[in-house]
Amino acid sequence: MNNPVTPCKLALYATPPHECSYIPQREATTLFTDPLIPKSTALYSALAREGFRRSGEHIYRPHCRNCQACVPVRVPVSEFRPRRNQLRTWKLNQDLQVTAALPLFKEEYFQLYEGYISARHRGGGMDHPDPQHFVDFLTSSWSETVFYEFRLERRLLAIAVVDYLVDALSAVYTFFDPQYAKRSLGRLAILYEIKEAKERGLKWLYLGYWVSGCRKMQYKNEYQPLEYLSGSRWIHQPFASNRPLRQNDF
Repeated sequence: MNNPVTPCKLALYATPPHECSYIPQREATTLFTDPLIPKSTALYSALAREGFRRSGEHIYRPHCRNCQACVPVRVPVSEFRPRRNQLRTWKLNQDLQVTAALPLFKEEYFQLYEGYISARHRGGGMDHPDPQHFVDFLTSSWSETVFYEFRLERRLLAIAVVDYLVDALSAVYTFFDPQYAKRSLGRLAILYEIKEAKERGLKWLYLGYWVSGCRKMQYKNEYQPLEYLSGSRWIHQPFASNRPLRQNDF
């Protein structure tokens, strides 16, 4: 894998103000890297440390003039301690099989994605996805992306889309069968990603943006300790553990 690089002398482009996806009645501006420059895992890893994310082929971050509600967050995986509800979720799903798959379009994946969007994000701007949207949103030609399949016997219950960085994993998106809500598959996916990063000797799991005022983003507080980007510094949030970790929790 390539060594980290410093994202210097990189052309960045800001979008015109547009409707915010997270907070109603607010405008947002998004900063993108030059779409014509060659991208790589090394470049993306350096930019992730500056709060950037991947969406399809593009690397971006919020750049709003009058709002700083979107805060990049990441979990230092070696320090993570599961809470009781997380341990319950982990143990409840021990009957599932997890497989790393190539980031390709499959009809089975798309049907799961379509059902998830319809149930969980109706009216949120992602309604009525088509196969091209699926590919353009979740995959890219340059990233080291994996689709983790979660199956109950042969039935596909969830897909966790994950990017491998030089020193971290980045949780891109998770979608699952809404009929299995009691399994807390979104939580399970993050717990699995933390475990995977830890076992591979990586330092962090990037969770994207915690958004003040957006209820759907509050779940990220559940994973402690959490680091958040303030200016150019990652701040380590104190961890209030409700019990010590046992050796075989994960």
